[in-house]
Amino acid sequence: MAARRRKLRSGTVLLGGMGVLAATLTACGSEPDRRCVDPVTQEVLPDYQCDDDDSTSSGRYYYGGRVSDGKVTDGSFDKSAVDRGGFGSSGSGGG
Repeated sequence: MAARRRKLRSGTVLLGGMGVLAATLTACGSEPDRRCVDPVTQEVLPDYQCDDDDSTSSGRYYYGGRVSDGKVTDGSFDKSAVDRGGFGSSGSGGG
């Protein structure tokens, strides 16, 4: 009976490890966070204010970074400048 318990535990460890691997691959292949932001004030705006088809749009998309008090930092308006990173990296880009 002890051998049966060991086998069950090793199967559980294997399945848990596969879940971690899947999460890692998903995180590395995903797009950076994107927010609509006023380019002058750095304030987060509703998505409709970044509509690419509207010439009166007041916002631009800002990639990565974080939001504090309604303003963005540590990201970039240039999507290619944002490094998504993986485990052990900060995931922030230059701005």
